[in-house]
Amino acid sequence: MKFLRVGNPGEERPVVLDESLRAYDLEPLTAQIDGAFLASGGIERTRAALAAGDLEDLGWKLEDSGAETTPNGERIGTPISRPGNIICIGMNYAAHARESGAEPPQIPVVFLKPANTFAGPYDSAPIPPDAQKYDWEVELGFVIGRETSYAASREEAAAAIAGYVVANDLSERAYQLPGEAGQWTKGKSLPASTPVGPFFVPADEVDGHDLACRSWINGEVRQDSSTSDFIFDLPSIVEHLSQYMLLEPGDLVLTGTPEGVALSGRFDYLSHGDIGEFEIEHLGRQRQDYFQKTAR
Repeated sequence: MKFLRVGNPGEERPVVLDESLRAYDLEPLTAQIDGAFLASGGIERTRAALAAGDLEDLGWKLEDSGAETTPNGERIGTPISRPGNIICIGMNYAAHARESGAEPPQIPVVFLKPANTFAGPYDSAPIPPDAQKYDWEVELGFVIGRETSYAASREEAAAAIAGYVVANDLSERAYQLPGEAGQWTKGKSLPASTPVGPFFVPADEVDGHDLACRSWINGEVRQDSSTSDFIFDLPSIVEHLSQYMLLEPGDLVLTGTPEGVALSGRFDYLSHGDIGEFEIEHLGRQRQDYFQKTAR
């Protein structure tokens, strides 16, 4: 079962796909795939409605997990509504930490991205007007399904994870890294710099600790790794975050990127006309074309 949203930006409608990627209308159950839907048992209600044949068959199916539109030409948008918070874990793969010039962290590195960076998986991606080092980062994202604060056990932390998405944490390194302390917020807050989707997949249907994750720029492989290489696993991340902030249903957590980014020095940074593709096993593939944005 996979959730997605289709339609023009701001007008997306919820859809659920069965195992064959056949589409069913989810609007009788919810207007949005959001925190309220997840916290109220929306995944279980959807599964039951599918099994009972209570959802309308929309008459189409996706031929593959990287289709940019539905067969009737509708845009595929973000699979969840805009989250309240986008919470990120930095350097969660040892090889990426080394290529960034840092030692693997002993505790999770945490930063926030503005929710207004949220973008669709196939939307064109602007490169900032004066960007010098715009970089890609394929990441496993998970969505919080219940309010969680001061989680007291790994079991409680794991139960807070409703499901998974593919994300791309686009980063302007020239904004992020200069100076003694760095400026991560500046480098991670640019418009449309968090493409997410195409699918939201329930946590009980995939193993988040054993998913292949890959990226390509202009058809050439850049990242090819697995979430089995996490430094901090998913319950550890939730447990840690919950000691410092209230996690709310619908919040999106990005879990770090593996090696193979431009920051390594092995590849060119993104430039006008480049095409990026980002895939995580079972969660689909996203694609963006990059264009140089001019100043207002």
